[in-house]
Amino acid sequence: MHVHAHPDDESSKGAATTARYVAEGVEVLVVTCTGGERGSILNPNMDRPDVLANLAEIRRQEMDRAREILGISQVWLGFVDSGFPEGDEPGPLPEGCFAATPVEVAAAPLVKVMREFRPHVVTTYDENGGYPHPDHIMTHTVTIAAWEAAGDPDAYPEAGEPWHPLKLYYHHTFHRERIQAMHDEMVRRGLESPYAERLAEWKPDPAHAARITTRVPCAEYFAVRDKALLAHATQIDPEGPWFACPLDVHMTAWPTEDYELARSLVESGLPEVDLFAGLRSPAGPGDAIESTRAAGTHS
Repeated sequence: MHVHAHPDDESSKGAATTARYVAEGVEVLVVTCTGGERGSILNPNMDRPDVLANLAEIRRQEMDRAREILGISQVWLGFVDSGFPEGDEPGPLPEGCFAATPVEVAAAPLVKVMREFRPHVVTTYDENGGYPHPDHIMTHTVTIAAWEAAGDPDAYPEAGEPWHPLKLYYHHTFHRERIQAMHDEMVRRGLESPYAERLAEWKPDPAHAARITTRVPCAEYFAVRDKALLAHATQIDPEGPWFACPLDVHMTAWPTEDYELARSLVESGLPEVDLFAGLRSPAGPGDAIESTRAAGTHS
């Protein structure tokens, strides 16, 4: 289960990992907390009054296309996009938005989905949201609350039978080490890198780099990721920075998607190359050890 803030986040963070696991027979559910109603139109080709007037519905249609491309299931939690505060002194959050919802209220539908879907592995953002959008930070907070409550029979008794996921990961898709590797490979091939200026301003952060525990090889699915990204036409410019690095360069320079194992109820040695490390069954890559599944329900 991937818990994301907006439609398009499932395609920009971990989509190649998703495509790999779907191909292996893993059932994947994306939970989208908001509809992205207050998002900007980031593709100049879609920046039209008719699109802006129907943005919420168009973003749902985009999500449907991405879902089909990735081969996943997807549910909406139904909260309203909080928007991204602008300026040095941003105003208060919009009334009734996701980030302004009490955590115990916002966690309730996610607990219900966790108990119904019964995931072994959950992914979301770290405490900084990946970037400081209020909905991304709230998604982290709500996912942690739901993770802790889903297996507790005394919490949200109306939400179904308790089920405790076994592993929780944070996405770390965008980090300096990855960008540096793509830059170096482009330079090595005699290509003009778009990352030089950014890297010059982006100081190494060993503490952040040390948080990455799990690198999932998935380069052969980068093309699927790109198709899913392009399905979000209001958000992704085909000529924009998402595609500044040629696909074959990216596959060579950084063939993994990267995560931090934040919580775990099973033993798995670090570093990992698989989100299901410690859960695999000899029966096949899409199956988890049944004894471990049963133990998880009582954790």
